Amino acid sequence: MDWTAKLDRTREHLRSLNKAIPETARAFGALGKSVKESGAVDFKTKEFVALGIAVATKCEDCILFHVEALVKEGATRDEVAEVLGMCVQMGGGPSMMYAAKALDVYDALAEG
Repeated sequence: MDWTAKLDRTREHLRSLNKAIPETARAFGALGKSVKESGAVDFKTKEFVALGIAVATKCEDCILFHVEALVKEGATRDEVAEVLGMCVQMGGGPSMMYAAKALDVYDALAEG
């Protein structure tokens, strides 16, 4: 799977949706910005939580965005793999399948 191309296509789809519903898109963007601000929990940890939720809910596009953020934050493959292990423990077989995809996304995005 070409995860980088899928990420680009997903961004195109979101831009189209944002044009169709600009007020909703702005509100969702503001929510995203506010929850990502550092507080008691740092941004990288919040992205690990988001990745876990993305795997558990089987949202492939969400996995792409949160792995991309983790790569940019300097998350290591070992850190991502440990978080994915927790996803498997909590979600069983379906989470195992999406955890495998998430690690593949990490490998594809981390190598550039």
